Amino acid sequence: MKLLFQGAQMADLMRSEGKIYVVVVGLLIIMVGFLSYLYRLDRKISKIEKEIKK
Repeated sequence: MKLLFQGAQMADLMRSEGKIYVVVVGLLIIMVGFLSYLYRLDRKISKIEKEIKK
């Protein structure tokens, strides 16, 4: 229970100092990059599969 309370305090501290937004933006950038990588990888694999079927 104490650990949960400390986590809430840390989140409040980060929110009050504006650092939470830096964390959120960083996570969003990582997620967008990862999803774009997966999309490009899927397109490349689809292209290779089409060439194999010919």
